[in-house]
Amino acid sequence: MFEQTFKNIDDILHKDAGATSELDYTEQTSWILFLKYLDALEQTKAQEAVFVDKPYQYIIDEAYRWPTWAAPKTADGKFDHNNAKTGDDLKDFVNHKLFPYLKGFKQRATGPNTIEYKIGEIFGEINNKIQSGYNLREVIERIDELSFNTQAEKHELSHLYEAKIKNMGNAGRNGGEYYTPRPLIRAMIQVTNPKIGETIYDGAVGSAGFLCEAFDYLRSQANLSTSDLSTLQTSTFYGKEKKSLAYVIAIMNMILHGIEAPNIIHTNTLAENISDIQEKDRYDIILANPPFGGKERAEVQQNFPIKTGETAFLFLQHFIKSLRAGGRAAVVIKNTFLSNTDNASVSLRKLLLESCNLHTVLDCPGGTFQGAGVKTVVLFFEKGAPTRNTWFYQLDPGRNMGKTNPLNDADLVEFVNLQKTFADSPKSWSVNTFALSAVEGYDLSVKNPNGNEEIAHRSPQAIMAEIATLDAESAKVLTQIKALL
Repeated sequence: MFEQTFKNIDDILHKDAGATSELDYTEQTSWILFLKYLDALEQTKAQEAVFVDKPYQYIIDEAYRWPTWAAPKTADGKFDHNNAKTGDDLKDFVNHKLFPYLKGFKQRATGPNTIEYKIGEIFGEINNKIQSGYNLREVIERIDELSFNTQAEKHELSHLYEAKIKNMGNAGRNGGEYYTPRPLIRAMIQVTNPKIGETIYDGAVGSAGFLCEAFDYLRSQANLSTSDLSTLQTSTFYGKEKKSLAYVIAIMNMILHGIEAPNIIHTNTLAENISDIQEKDRYDIILANPPFGGKERAEVQQNFPIKTGETAFLFLQHFIKSLRAGGRAAVVIKNTFLSNTDNASVSLRKLLLESCNLHTVLDCPGGTFQGAGVKTVVLFFEKGAPTRNTWFYQLDPGRNMGKTNPLNDADLVEFVNLQKTFADSPKSWSVNTFALSAVEGYDLSVKNPNGNEEIAHRSPQAIMAEIATLDAESAKVLTQIKALL
C-alpha cells in the first residue's frame, strides 16, 4: 500500500507546475510527510502521558496540528470533506500562516538539539512549491493514509523513502550528491565496526545515508539496554549539511529510521577554521562521501593549512582534524587523489600518511556511483600513528555496473572478509607505505602486482608524453604512405 501511495503522490506532483523534478517531488513529499509524522509522534506521547497520569504539552498549537488543517475527521473517524481546506484557501493557509508559524520555532526553541529547533530550521529553509491548492489537497490525503504506528510500518516507510532518494540521484542534475550506494556504506561500517557509546560524524551528510545505516547497524546489536537506546537517540550521530534540500531530506530520513531529534546542523562545514577544532569537537568515527569536483572560494581555503579549491581535499583535512586519537574513518574520494602530482595532493597524502594509519584502500570500479563518471576509492584510516603498510583491494564484481546492475552487498563480502586479516588474494595486496618517499610524491597508485590491469590515474605529463609519441608515430606512417603514392 505504501509503495502505491508514493507513486500516486509523484503522479500528482508531476501534474503541478511548481514541482518540476525528482528533487522537487522528494522535497515536497518530505515536508508534508514530516508534519504527518510529527502528529503521530505527538499522539503517541499524549497517550503515554495518559497511562502515567501526567499532562502532555503539545509542541504544535491546535490550529496548526495535522487533524485541524490537513485531515479533519468526522465523529466516526472518516475524512471530513466539509471542513477540510482546499484550493486557494488551503494554499494561502499553508504559505501565509502554517509555514511562518513553523519557521518561528527556531527562535522559540530552548536549544539546537530539540525537535522544536529542527522544525524551525526545516520550515525556514524550504517553501511550498505546489502551486495548485487542489493538487496539494490530493497529496495531503494520500499522505494521511500512511501510518507510523508500528516498527514494521516505520521500517517500510524508511525503505521507500530511501528509494525516493535513490531515484532523485538517478534523475541527474545535482541529485546524485545525496546518494551513496547503501551496500558500499554498509561495507564501510562493517570495517570501521562502531560500538555503542562511540560518536559517529558525517560533515557532508547529504541524505544522512551513513548515519541511518550506522544507526541500523548498532540498533541490531543484541541485548541493548534502555540506556543504550537512549545513547543512540541522543548522543551518537552527528552531521552537518550546507544545502537546504539535503538538510531537509537528512532530517526526514533519520526520523523515519527512528531517530526523533537528529543532531544535524545546517551549516557550511568548510566555513569553519580547522584550527578552531578542539578536543570536545572531535568524534570517534567518521563516515563520509564528501562532494568532489566542487571549487571553494579563496576565503574558504584560508581555513585550511593545505590550500586547494578541491572541495573533497578540504573535507579530508577537516575529517583528519575532527578525529579523536584512536578514532577511525572511512571516506570516499576520487581515485586521482592517490597519484595526482600537484602540491595540494602531495601535501595531503603526506599529512594523511604521517598523522594517520591508512590501513586500507578499497578501489571501486566505474559505475559504482550511478550517474557519476568519476572513479573512486574508499580510504580507511585510524588517527594517532603513522602509516606503515596499506592493504589494497581492487573491487571487481565481474560485470559492468549501472542502473540495471547496481552494486550489491554480495559484491563486497570478499572485501570485508579479507580485510579483517589484510589477506593477499588475486584482488588484494599490501604495500610498504612507510617506504614511500617525498621524491616520488607519496604516490599511492593502485598497482595490482597480481597481473590485474592497473587502474591508477596517470599524471598529465605522462598523458602528454604518450600523445606526443602517438603523434610522432602517426606522422611517420603518413610519411611512409605518401612515399608509396
